Amino acid sequence: MNYQGVILGAMAFLTIGIFHPVVIKGEYYFGARIWPIFLVLGLVCVVLSLLVDNTYGSVTLGVVGFSSLWTIHEIKEQEARVARGWFPKNPNRKG
Repeated sequence: MNYQGVILGAMAFLTIGIFHPVVIKGEYYFGARIWPIFLVLGLVCVVLSLLVDNTYGSVTLGVVGFSSLWTIHEIKEQEARVARGWFPKNPNRKG
């Protein structure tokens, strides 16, 4: 039996699951201005995924990289959800 698909699927699921609260907490504490961090992280992980020979490492870096890039979009969407009142706004954050 080949377990690679199951293992990599679980890894992708966990990665996406980890990024969900990162988006919420990141927007709460820093606002949408943290998007460049996710751009750099995403690009670095995607490039590294091209250089890693190990299948698990390469796929993990690729999934983390593209999840980071997708987080840029989600941070902007989270900002809109906060503006609609769906999520709490941080009263201590300026601007």
